[in-house]
Amino acid sequence: MSQAVGTGVPLCDLLVQYRELQPQIEAAVKRVLASGQVILGPEVAALECEVADYCSVGHGVGCSSGSDALSLALHALEIGPGDEVIMPTFTFFATAGAVARTGAKPVLTDIDPVTYNIDPVQIESKITPRTRAIMVVHLFGQCAEMEPIWRIAERHDLTIIEDAAQALGAEYQGKRAGSLGALACLSFYPTKNLGAFGDAGMTVTNDPGWAARMNCLRVHGMEPKYYHKYMGWNGRIDAIQAALLRVKLPHVDRWISDRQTVAKRYDALIEENHLGQFLKRPIVRPQRRHTFNQYVVRVADGERDGLVRHFKSDHIGCEIYYPLPMHSQECLAYLGHHDGDFPAAEEACRSVLALPMYPELSLDQQRRVIQSCVAYLRKRSRMAA
Repeated sequence: MSQAVGTGVPLCDLLVQYRELQPQIEAAVKRVLASGQVILGPEVAALECEVADYCSVGHGVGCSSGSDALSLALHALEIGPGDEVIMPTFTFFATAGAVARTGAKPVLTDIDPVTYNIDPVQIESKITPRTRAIMVVHLFGQCAEMEPIWRIAERHDLTIIEDAAQALGAEYQGKRAGSLGALACLSFYPTKNLGAFGDAGMTVTNDPGWAARMNCLRVHGMEPKYYHKYMGWNGRIDAIQAALLRVKLPHVDRWISDRQTVAKRYDALIEENHLGQFLKRPIVRPQRRHTFNQYVVRVADGERDGLVRHFKSDHIGCEIYYPLPMHSQECLAYLGHHDGDFPAAEEACRSVLALPMYPELSLDQQRRVIQSCVAYLRKRSRMAA
């Protein structure tokens, strides 16, 4: 059905997938409730195996969020006070927050301005005797440039942790996100490629020792019950969330394909409407499978915030990922950075904008988004005349 003129377009519509899978989803909930096993149990174990297999690794440890997945990975490596972890400054706060809460130091780097991922060229200069790991963020659904990072990590005996919260199903040189480092952290936040009905996450790895440690950490470090081997916390994934994710997992590749189709339609619509100088489209690097968890454009000439206001008045969903880099966050001021230290990230924060993106987004809805951009430019031209 065509989108009616004047109706809005949401940034993400979660109800479409629910309606498509409603019978299976409700059956999964009933199955868990009838089992009486709502904490861990067979649903969680099955999901862990299925997601690990999807990521081409040996072990998965389900947890309560993508943020907890990062914490589990860091604690599995026993990273703590006195250690340093290299990461990009342009990312969601959880990446840096997880490191800082261990007592380790987040060591920030600038980004590749094309993909928004960590710039491998800058990593080696950040390495010190205290460096323990490189935390690579695969932002917006496209993997970072891993080949040089692998070489750096091998030269300096560093562990690579993937923050793959936005990149389930993404690939680099034919290898899945989740298998590109020693450990990888996934988020099942509802808007992700594989989204739960609430918070949920997972850490995946090929190392059975790390997996066993994380299994223990997420239940207060207990091994056996009431005997606490590690200083853990309650980081479990709910059995109901695991069951719901198992319903959705077989559809992920189809949804990713649909996201890629939506992205190509955006590309074509931007070109057809001669908006290429105003909206700079995302670029997919060679040997990548970009999953388009987000479709992020750069808005030219300092017009981003004006376009956001226009979209809001026109009922078009959008989001700024991210308005402030890590080195400018108040709680990380102790790192001692200043404006201008990371110019590529700072420019991204001034110009990036995520347009509506989800697998079921229709062509008519996309036309509505792009027509709103055209209307904004016409309005600006009239005001300037």
